[in-house]
Amino acid sequence: MAEPSKVIHVRNVGHEISENDLLQLFQPFGVITKLVMLRAKNQALLQMQDIPSAVNALQFYSNVQPSIRGRNVYVQFSSHQELTTMDQNQAREDEPNRILLVTVHHMLYPITADVLHQVFSPHGFVEKIVTFQKSAGFQALIQYQSRQSAVAARSTLQGRNIYDGCCQLDIQFSNLDELQVNYNNDRSRDFTNPNLPTEQKGRSSQPGYGDAGGMYSGARTAGFSQMANAAAIAAAFGGGLPPGITGTNERCTVLVANLSPDRIDEDKLFNLFSIYGNIVRIKLLRNKPDHALIQMGDGFQAELAVHFLKGAMLFGKRLEVNYSKHASISQGADAHEYVNSNLNRFNRNAAKNYRYCCSPTKMIHLSTLPQDIAEDEIVSLLEEHGNIVNCKVFEMNGKKQSLVQFETEEQATEALVCKHASPLSGSVVRISFSQLQNI
Repeated sequence: MAEPSKVIHVRNVGHEISENDLLQLFQPFGVITKLVMLRAKNQALLQMQDIPSAVNALQFYSNVQPSIRGRNVYVQFSSHQELTTMDQNQAREDEPNRILLVTVHHMLYPITADVLHQVFSPHGFVEKIVTFQKSAGFQALIQYQSRQSAVAARSTLQGRNIYDGCCQLDIQFSNLDELQVNYNNDRSRDFTNPNLPTEQKGRSSQPGYGDAGGMYSGARTAGFSQMANAAAIAAAFGGGLPPGITGTNERCTVLVANLSPDRIDEDKLFNLFSIYGNIVRIKLLRNKPDHALIQMGDGFQAELAVHFLKGAMLFGKRLEVNYSKHASISQGADAHEYVNSNLNRFNRNAAKNYRYCCSPTKMIHLSTLPQDIAEDEIVSLLEEHGNIVNCKVFEMNGKKQSLVQFETEEQATEALVCKHASPLSGSVVRISFSQLQNI
């Protein structure tokens, strides 16, 4: 292996692989400060914030083959210790301009024009900001008074996070000459003209920008909070929602049928459904013992659960998962409360958790394990649930983790449902599905 460097060299990067795909691959290991796509060579250079982050990434991918869109990519330390401007120019011929096009990846919190102004104004006088929604996720155009300020902002802020662990900035120069701002509100602002109205009377959408510098389709006021939530999750999924997910569902409560009444309880349902969102409360129906109601944190999380769990096998039965006609579950003796549970997965690292949402697979990922854990201890914890094909323990960011591959998806699902959040040598084991095909 070459001498450690914070620059990682990625090979076999096909044309179907985007910058965002690569960001997702290395995001869990630390802040990515620069990314250069060498399209002509099917390669990329990616600079982490520091050498330990790069070392962690390469150690992890020496145990697990990195794959993007079904294509294996190969990673090694670059001979560069630092990416220079020349390397970047080789990849991107964008002409410096006083207007920046900003894409926000992993957008966990809504971003307003004022938030962007706080981030970008230390680098020079910001004249205008316009935000909009596009297939790439949440984007903004930011116009400085001088080109020099825009260049300084881009070199300082590229790859940085607005909030800790999320809302990563991807900044390019726009080729627009002047931004047209009609309203001063959360979505657009002209700092040179404070007298603009907040909204056009009688109309709820704003005119658009042509594709020259990013499309601005105009956000309707009523749907804005829903759109901001959708944008957060779209960003986590790499700029586009998974096929079949609309992002428009507002029903929070899910009805699950065809359960095994003698083997299921509220905590086991919590373990399965909490992969897709925070759980408010769960109620097993007395008059229909194979039915349960599950109230998720919001409509988006409920849609993920319905989409990914419909037809999943558990305890020999195929689950029926649909939206309930009940808007919520009433508090009461027969409803189990989880709203304040510290086992809810989406209170921390929500963007990362959304990214790992998938239908049940044969492979499960275990984390928060004891530091001295051995593979045979993990096998003995899980083997009652099915035939374990492979098990591997590895270290990431100084913490022990494990991948366990079962013979079938149903066996892996049962292991997750029964053993997530169970104690093991003083630790509480966390289990989720892994999308890796093999170890």
